[in-house]
Amino acid sequence: MALTSSLSPLSSSLLLSAALLIFYANVAAAVDYYNYKPSTSVSPYLPSYSKSTPTKSRILNPIDSCWRSDRNWSRNRQALADCSVGFGKATMGGKHGPIYVVTTDSDDPADPKPGTLRYGVVQSKPLWIVFQKDMVITLKNELIVNSYKTIDGRGAKVEIAYGPCLTIQGVTHVIVHGLSIHHCRPGKSGLVRSSPGHVGRRQGSDGDGIAVFGSSNVWIDHCYLARCTDGLIDIIHASTGITISNNYFTQHDKVMLLGHNDKYKEDKIMKITIAFNHFGVGCIERMPRVRFGYAHVVNNRYDEWQMYAIGGSANPTIFSQGNYFIAPDQPYAKQVTKREVKSGWKQWKWRSSGDVFQNGAYFVQSGYGTCAPPYTGSQSFKVAPGSMTPALTASAGPLSCSSGKPC
Repeated sequence: MALTSSLSPLSSSLLLSAALLIFYANVAAAVDYYNYKPSTSVSPYLPSYSKSTPTKSRILNPIDSCWRSDRNWSRNRQALADCSVGFGKATMGGKHGPIYVVTTDSDDPADPKPGTLRYGVVQSKPLWIVFQKDMVITLKNELIVNSYKTIDGRGAKVEIAYGPCLTIQGVTHVIVHGLSIHHCRPGKSGLVRSSPGHVGRRQGSDGDGIAVFGSSNVWIDHCYLARCTDGLIDIIHASTGITISNNYFTQHDKVMLLGHNDKYKEDKIMKITIAFNHFGVGCIERMPRVRFGYAHVVNNRYDEWQMYAIGGSANPTIFSQGNYFIAPDQPYAKQVTKREVKSGWKQWKWRSSGDVFQNGAYFVQSGYGTCAPPYTGSQSFKVAPGSMTPALTASAGPLSCSSGKPC
């Protein structure tokens, strides 16, 4: 600090530019490490938050404040199910079932063995699934998750990577928490079990991190998602009642898609809450892209998208509230929003309220009438001003949790 303060403004600027160039040159390698997060801000618009800051002195968002201060979280794991907000508030996961412990990273898509992750997720009864130890699970085909399941990675470093990843299809009440999901690859045609009594031939998956088809009451929280073949999260075929929260997204093109295609009008029932996430270095577009339905995009942090941040194509309703947008330096990519149509979009309800715009970012609003989220009383939560969002998202991604200590 003393050295740079003694230099001329031009010299200091050159040193800073050189440092940033070195940083970005190494980002591609750094993101592959499980627990990667920038430890300090790479932008002058964001403050730095120390990872060592005690939980009790941090500013916690409404989800985290519900459970992270409990030093007995590992004995009260299922209390997490009461902590969601927004449209996915009612999601129970495996709250009313026993604990199932994953003891091995092995996988058999058609005939899963006890102790494996797949054996737990296909069971018909509710289960709260935890992990005995750190592990990297490379699935041999897509993991089809049955109803009333929680996959809880707290207390271990759990990666699902280098193979097909998660499919949530035609089910309800699923919680995915604390996983690192990256380098997901397309699944192949073959037999895959979806319940104790059914194994069917699948035609292959697209290589999404998490694909949600025709499902309801889904909550994806505190996960790390990066570098998959297709999307990081795709939610399609009339899925609804979903909250995506506290996740860290990085190094990916098409991050999040809501809606099957522009002719699939059944997706009009979609209601999705996207809250307290960090869209980090290397995200290009679709954070999210919405085709139909309603998306409440609230208190998320956006670090320099490369094309656009929030998009849509078939008259969705989007309410952007309390987000923190930092535009990239490229003059052609300052706009937060993108309509994937040439005309007719001026009646679409796209609104911004309480957002913070930095480095020239701007949001093109449209439409008339109320855009407030149609939450029930239990789904509602307090939205913070955009200036607080960097603090509220400082712990996005998997947490380092130890038994007997606040998380």
